[in-house]
Amino acid sequence: MPTTNRTPREVIALCRQLEIKAIDLRFADFCGQQRHFSIPAEQLTEERFEDGFGFDGSAIPGWQAIHESDMLIVPDPLTAFVDPFMARTLTMLCSVKDPVTHQRYPRDPRNIARKAEMYMQSTGIADRVTIGADVDFFVFDGVRYEQNEHECYYHIDSVDGQWSRGADHGFGQQVQYRRGYQTMPPMDGFQDMRTGIMLALQECGVDVASHHREVASAGQGEIALIPQDLLSMSDRLLRLKYVVRNFARQQGKVATFMPKPLYNDNGSGLHLQLALWKEDGPLFAGPGYGGLSETAMHAMGGILKHAPALLAFCCPTTNSYKRLIPGFDAPVNLSYSYRNRSAAIRIPANSGDENRRRLEFRCPDSSCNPYLATSAILMAMLDGIQNRTQPGKPLDKDLYDLAPEEQHDVPSTPKCLEEALQALKADHEFLLRGDVFTTDVVENWIVYKQTEEVRAIQQRPHPHEFALYFDC
Repeated sequence: MPTTNRTPREVIALCRQLEIKAIDLRFADFCGQQRHFSIPAEQLTEERFEDGFGFDGSAIPGWQAIHESDMLIVPDPLTAFVDPFMARTLTMLCSVKDPVTHQRYPRDPRNIARKAEMYMQSTGIADRVTIGADVDFFVFDGVRYEQNEHECYYHIDSVDGQWSRGADHGFGQQVQYRRGYQTMPPMDGFQDMRTGIMLALQECGVDVASHHREVASAGQGEIALIPQDLLSMSDRLLRLKYVVRNFARQQGKVATFMPKPLYNDNGSGLHLQLALWKEDGPLFAGPGYGGLSETAMHAMGGILKHAPALLAFCCPTTNSYKRLIPGFDAPVNLSYSYRNRSAAIRIPANSGDENRRRLEFRCPDSSCNPYLATSAILMAMLDGIQNRTQPGKPLDKDLYDLAPEEQHDVPSTPKCLEEALQALKADHEFLLRGDVFTTDVVENWIVYKQTEEVRAIQQRPHPHEFALYFDC
């Protein structure tokens, strides 16, 4: 059952009513992974919603040094829900604070998201941003991988995979290569699982718009979430990943939000629908192209102008850029278009309802930290509106089939994570306004990603290099 919009006293009363025995306290680390620890239910008092609980911040990558490791997490009662995978457990997301000053921790992603919304309101441009999300993911029968000094491999098992078509699985109905989109059972073998995930999400307070089978040929699905404000949507994206992974585990499967786990097949994106509001009025509705207002056009201009830097947060893994390649439905051209899914920004068609006017930014993927990605996107939109940035002309054609002379004039996404990090290093002033992102956060993000991911991949032999070079 959903338990959102409760006060601390109501959360404690609910624990007594449902005979809750354990409280699971969770927070998002710098990269967007959830961390947690649990306490007996009787330790949750109203005072703890102010004073918090201590933990070791030095054990979290990218956070505190060992000599300043003590930190606090403070539970947010608005995020409380009864965990469907743990016995008699109530779960809450927490914000991170300094134990001495009790100030919010600058590197806490939830704190950055909260500051982004506050900055938006301080500009007078809008008092609310809403974000919808279409979340792609894969469900496999099993995955094995290893990386050490003398071996490096991965192996994916999937009855649904096109490579297993000749194997004896006892049935003939399988998804054809890259033709999985909205196929029917029995070819869609994960319909019941996705419905179970949808129902579990709703019980956890996450509003689902729909779910369906996606394009790729090995268990790819999509769940669409109903728009929420920035902080709430970021919280829900973490909750969705938790539910999907654990539900798949209960079914003897394994789920992944990795952007490109399969070579030569479609990857998984995180398409974000964006809208600004003021006094409950939609700011993106207007008489212009695609039914958009001048404000919406400038917001698009801000996203496209800062897109290379944004992708350092929105597509933050080396694997992300194996998805952003031509020919696999991922947007690689930094342009916009009405109804066109090959553009970085799509203007969705609707029935003319002004309250449904929105932009869809199609570049991000679910490897991102949703708090940082959505905050950066909001800051880019606000920058575009403040500076009246024009997005250029729309490209109303299949951008994957542009002639070479046309492609030359259309900017493209970065080719790798290192390029995106360099773009962020050169273009992050817009993120610092209102102290939303600090220089420390940006610099620490760049250093961490370059050291722990970019260099780590560059220094290791790739299995395909053996096929290319072993006999050279």
